[in-house]
Amino acid sequence: MENVYIIQPMTGSDKDEILHAEAVALIESAGAEYAGTMRAKIREIDPATYLGKGKTEELRERLAGLELTVLFNGELSPSQTVNLSEALGGKKIIDRTTLILDIFAMRAQSSEGKLQVELAQLKYLYPRLKGKGEALSRLGGGIGTRGPGETQLETDRRHIRMRIRSLEEKLQKTELRRSLLTKRRQKDSVRSVALVGYTNTGKSTLLNALTGANVLVKDALFATLDPTSRALEIDDLQILLTDTVGFLQDLPHHLIDAFRSTLESALHCDLALIVCDAGGDFETQLGTTLSTLRDMQFASPYLIVMNKCDLLPAGARLPKDSIAISAKTGMGLDGLKQRIVAALEERYVRAELFVPYPLAAEYAALRPLISERAVSYTDEGALIQAVIPCEHAAKFQKFHREETSSV
Repeated sequence: MENVYIIQPMTGSDKDEILHAEAVALIESAGAEYAGTMRAKIREIDPATYLGKGKTEELRERLAGLELTVLFNGELSPSQTVNLSEALGGKKIIDRTTLILDIFAMRAQSSEGKLQVELAQLKYLYPRLKGKGEALSRLGGGIGTRGPGETQLETDRRHIRMRIRSLEEKLQKTELRRSLLTKRRQKDSVRSVALVGYTNTGKSTLLNALTGANVLVKDALFATLDPTSRALEIDDLQILLTDTVGFLQDLPHHLIDAFRSTLESALHCDLALIVCDAGGDFETQLGTTLSTLRDMQFASPYLIVMNKCDLLPAGARLPKDSIAISAKTGMGLDGLKQRIVAALEERYVRAELFVPYPLAAEYAALRPLISERAVSYTDEGALIQAVIPCEHAAKFQKFHREETSSV
């Protein structure tokens, strides 16, 4: 098992220790062993090694004779990576982004997920291609050998650019297929609910608890990378519940962009459940999730779900209007289901429409806006049981026979 030693830049921010704890969890998620930490106060960034001569020499003496991979818990430039490796006697140096990509490579199961991982790796490494040989090998891969690898990195830049374009074209076709499936789902009156939030807050456990699925549950960061969808029915309401990749503090934006297609289910859902660990730093979890979603132009309604509440002491403080549950024990799940239905009811209504045959063409032009549940015919026209988005309800006013209920 690979041993990893952390360099933790200390900037004086409240996030420093949060980032360090996440780095330890990332190392364990990658299947490696945490070997210790040097906390380095950063007053001024050294262009050559980031740390400066004094801290670099202290680190070299501390790690002398040890077989370790060194994780810099931030982002290094290509030259800083090479210089730091040389200063530490040739030890492998990786940064936070490289480690996250490494875990993504482990977790990706679907063909789309694997394409996204490779694209993200190549886009990250491409501008770091400087020269060949030993200096180049220090930039390739993360824990173990799950990166694109030295052999691929030695391929000339033109071929790498071609591979990036090819991957982008394949992912565009995948996004088009997903868009068509989304339109089909909307036409069939299936409402979408996405589980989003920090990694390792229990989203997959909640998916299993609500749907009876058997999705992988693991106490590890990014255990779920590919989106997983399962059917859920609440009070005769058909719902597609989707578990998405988790977020993390300071998750690099280019990684978010790389997995944008995976997160489409969250961006275009009817309702999002933002799942937080009630026993952890849920304020940071919620803030990071909302900030990331805003950066992605997320505009859907959401509910805040505080998971693992069975472990809290009585009277523990939780965010206002949040829903306290335990996906593991089932506590609060009935209340969560009712809140889901109530939130979806605000966006759709069920109505009985009557369309006289002379108005059939006018109705046909509007028909793509709604979902038809049942259609029957009389001598004068068609009787239609429909589900109508609230924003389009006025367009069907002339056809309304009786509005029956919300959805």
